[in-house]
Amino acid sequence: MESIEPFERLGLALAIGAVVGVERHWRERDEGAGKRTAGIRTFMIAGMLGGLSGLIEQALAAPLARYGLVVIAMFAIFSAIFALYQYRESNSEGNYSVTTVVTAMSTFALGALAVLGNVQLAAAGAVALVAVLASREILHRFVRALSWNELRSAIVFLAMAVIVLPILPNAPLGPFGGISPSGTWLLVVLLAGVSFLGYMAVRAFGRVRGELVAGAVNGLVSSTAIAVENARLSVTGQSAALLAAGASAANATSYLKVLLYTAILAPPIAGRLGVSLVVACLVMAGFSLLFTQNDTAKHTGSRTQNPFELLSVLKTALLLVAVGFLARAAASWFGDSGLLVVSTLSGLADIDAITVTIAGMRDTIGVEFAATALGAAVIANTVAKMAYASVLGSRAYSVRLILASTATLVAGIFVFETMPMMISLVMEYLPDGVQGL
Repeated sequence: MESIEPFERLGLALAIGAVVGVERHWRERDEGAGKRTAGIRTFMIAGMLGGLSGLIEQALAAPLARYGLVVIAMFAIFSAIFALYQYRESNSEGNYSVTTVVTAMSTFALGALAVLGNVQLAAAGAVALVAVLASREILHRFVRALSWNELRSAIVFLAMAVIVLPILPNAPLGPFGGISPSGTWLLVVLLAGVSFLGYMAVRAFGRVRGELVAGAVNGLVSSTAIAVENARLSVTGQSAALLAAGASAANATSYLKVLLYTAILAPPIAGRLGVSLVVACLVMAGFSLLFTQNDTAKHTGSRTQNPFELLSVLKTALLLVAVGFLARAAASWFGDSGLLVVSTLSGLADIDAITVTIAGMRDTIGVEFAATALGAAVIANTVAKMAYASVLGSRAYSVRLILASTATLVAGIFVFETMPMMISLVMEYLPDGVQGL
């Protein structure tokens, strides 16, 4: 290291102790002198001690430096002494929390990391540690409010996403491009996550605001999934107006997502299609708010008894996989020359993949045709959600979603078709010097 670098790293170790110590000292700020095991000074020393252990480690020759024996020995001695004093304080006050001991050990370790390892990682670890410590009341309230059904569902969801998903093969099986087991299970995880996030949003924000938040957030992931999930919930006697509002919010977000993708990958397509997408988003968002205002049902319970029903999620995933398989089969029959048909069929199941594909082909097919093909996919995706609502949802839910979707499509198509004429009219009346800009 350069001559100044050890001082900088040791200073960071001291700063880490100070940041952690402020939070710990604040917790016991009303205690008198000598009444607390550790305050801001103790944690500053703990961080610096970890940093000094690292410096000593670097100064020694192998084999001590090779195996980190100095840091390990200092860490063990420090932890034992600190735990002893914390034990005496706990016996005196009847408070048997081990948080302060673990925090001191973490501060020492972060101080050593600041000297021996990545300084950015050490600083980020200190901030994360303080954030966890400062969130004690919030975390305790969350755990007290957590029901067994919610905890069980979270465990099942994590098992689906972390244990099952990685071991499934990714290679597609079957004709017409096949079906990927990993991709199919990812859809199951997605649908389960949509249901779980929607449930938690309702718990956190209330029935009305929760449906809007759940719809808008999940629209970034899959507006089709939230439309299908809400359709399934609408037949269980829950508020069709609020469920339609959530699905409409998801649709509005999906239009903005398409615009964002094209703006990043193919700005000319975004310029041609952007205004109509914004108009469609505003119309759909307006209907979403209208549905919440017209909702007169009394909402005394949560969205569902369980955050998600795994059997229903699996059925829904199979439905979407079947639609996607039919779309790929039809695309194979039409061939590469039928891009417009392929875009329309692809939009029945998913809008993201065809958006990225068309954006990458804009140089070969032209901006106008690319915008038309992508617009066809967006229309097909919106119509597919209307169909899902009609087949899977209650009459009240499907009528609302079809009304909002129809008005949105009419507005969006009108703007898309009239935009070239409007631009021509504007350009016609602009001065020649402005037109050349």
